[in-house]
Amino acid sequence: MKKILTIAGSDSGGGAGIQADLKTITVLGAYGMSAITALTAQNTLGVQGVYPVPVEFIGQQMDSVLSDYGADGAKTGMLATPEIVVAVAEKLKAYRVKGLVVDPVMVAKGGDVLLTREARISVKEVLLPMAHVVTPNLPEAADLCGHPVENLESMKAAAEEIHRLGTPYVLVKGGHLKGDAVDLLFDGNGFQTFSSPRLSNRNTHGTGCTFSAALATLLAQGCAVAEAVEKAKQFITRAIAQSLNFGSGHGPTNHYAHVLQYIREGEDPWR
Repeated sequence: MKKILTIAGSDSGGGAGIQADLKTITVLGAYGMSAITALTAQNTLGVQGVYPVPVEFIGQQMDSVLSDYGADGAKTGMLATPEIVVAVAEKLKAYRVKGLVVDPVMVAKGGDVLLTREARISVKEVLLPMAHVVTPNLPEAADLCGHPVENLESMKAAAEEIHRLGTPYVLVKGGHLKGDAVDLLFDGNGFQTFSSPRLSNRNTHGTGCTFSAALATLLAQGCAVAEAVEKAKQFITRAIAQSLNFGSGHGPTNHYAHVLQYIREGEDPWR
């Protein structure tokens, strides 16, 4: 069984962050471990409070896990401050963690800023050169490349610019576009698109966290990047289609939908 470390914030509502990551890793058949970077008070309506974990303790969590368990893969989510970004990068480098997926969490769905300007700069300069894959959505891609990203052509331009920051694989997620949900993968040589029908569903809280956790897990399990992206997209599409109508705002996706598919049909859940 592969061991996956998620380094991210805690979502008290359970739909995103560490909680979503661990659910995803588990149902995909791997062993989830965590280093919590921030505590949040949040629900389907938004983020009511953020409390960053002391940098030294984040490092201690990572030391405890990586010195004993080790990790076959890792992902980062909410890192909050530049000091946290640097500390996390140093630990990942010290323990030579491979297959890093960076989800550059910057703004919550409700508009709450989760990453300071200085931290965003640190992500670009320190963390992205260490990543194997980075998974920005359109607003995050725009922030990373410095220009609006509003269609497929600007997604390609953004992917090329982000790739120059040092990440071998850039996946720009097109969930904010109209029409089909089209994601764009750039490997430095060419582009590949992954499309799924857009679902009329407001319950999309934690989709980025869930997708990146699935991607990190699948990579650790031996999938090539394009295959891992395709399967992770199937996973999150299914989770949205069978989402949970909890709360009064954007409810969570259903991480267990992947398992239910197998139980109900008695078939390979990737079909």
